[in-house]
Amino acid sequence: MSGHSDDVALREQGENFLPKFGETGLITAIAQDVGTGEILMVAFMDREALAKTRETGLAHFHSRSRGRLWLKGETSGHTLSVETILVDCDQDALVLKVHPAGPACHTGARSCFYRALDGEKLTRLEN
Repeated sequence: MSGHSDDVALREQGENFLPKFGETGLITAIAQDVGTGEILMVAFMDREALAKTRETGLAHFHSRSRGRLWLKGETSGHTLSVETILVDCDQDALVLKVHPAGPACHTGARSCFYRALDGEKLTRLEN
């Protein structure tokens, strides 16, 4: 059992990047505007997407619907330039501090979080 606690201590307190991908091989990645702090989107990365993001400086994700690597903005041009990657305490989630080149949401909204829950209805937020 001490091997498990050693692994946890290394992951939570150590200096090594040891990303903890889930059972499906994915890690949660939150894109946050570096200038405003606004949460723009939540997506998932696999090892390939994380490596490509680190290599190019542009946010890449694993598209679950397409079943493949996806460069954010590959068709729209609305890329996310990554300035910093923050890693949570147990290394199973990332925050990408980004400079967006246009809207982050596929609907054309600046952020994917453009509605608030109001009782049982969704209310669109003002820009």
